Amino acid sequence: MPSDSDESLAWPEIVTKIRARTPARLIVGRSGASYRTGTQLDLRVAHAKARDAVRAELDVEKHLGADFVNRWGLFEVCSQAKSKDEFLLRPPLGRSFSEASRSDLLKRCRPTNDLQIAIGDGLSVAAVFAQVPALLPLLHVGARARGWTVGQTFVIRHCRVGILNEIGEILRPTVAILLIGERPGLATAVSLSAYLAYCPLAGHTDADRNLISNIHERGVKAEAAARRILNLAAQMMKAKASGAQLREQFPRLET
Repeated sequence: MPSDSDESLAWPEIVTKIRARTPARLIVGRSGASYRTGTQLDLRVAHAKARDAVRAELDVEKHLGADFVNRWGLFEVCSQAKSKDEFLLRPPLGRSFSEASRSDLLKRCRPTNDLQIAIGDGLSVAAVFAQVPALLPLLHVGARARGWTVGQTFVIRHCRVGILNEIGEILRPTVAILLIGERPGLATAVSLSAYLAYCPLAGHTDADRNLISNIHERGVKAEAAARRILNLAAQMMKAKASGAQLREQFPRLET
């Protein structure tokens, strides 16, 4: 493998093609037994972005924009975690709504819709403001094109995936969708996940949910993610089930 003294040597074409297909740090060269300075600095930048994504507090209007918030009537509720530290150190608190938030949801959201979409900060606020503005409109348009009723979308601060169960208990949708920031890695800090559940209830686990992950520009793009989410929701409605009982079907693979 070339070292810093081999800068004049070009990589073989196959190596260039491999590196172009993935953000992973493959075949990056070395200086003696260590990373090159540029590689080491790049890793430190990526690690800092990941930490920032986890530690950031969600500000709905700042991160999504006032126009977007007003267009979709977004409002914020929160889990039982009262701070970012509590959210990170006590995960169960992120799986339940605060009492005030439960009341707010009952007042502001009409129940028993075909589809209920919620947005959660999760472990990456950066993923929410990078992906949701493109993805949410596609989901609403696609759902209405199928003749589905769609509940009022809302945003959850200090949110864990298990809060889907409480969404089901409070609003009783046929399919609940949670768009939530994924745990950041050193390849990207802006990856979003979509968790779906059919009639979620208290006591349901990950085995009762389905997941479409890696929603970002170099992963699953917004258009493809919206198609997959809506197709999976349709499968759930037909099968009256979700999770391990249901396998995502791809009627047509598109890039």
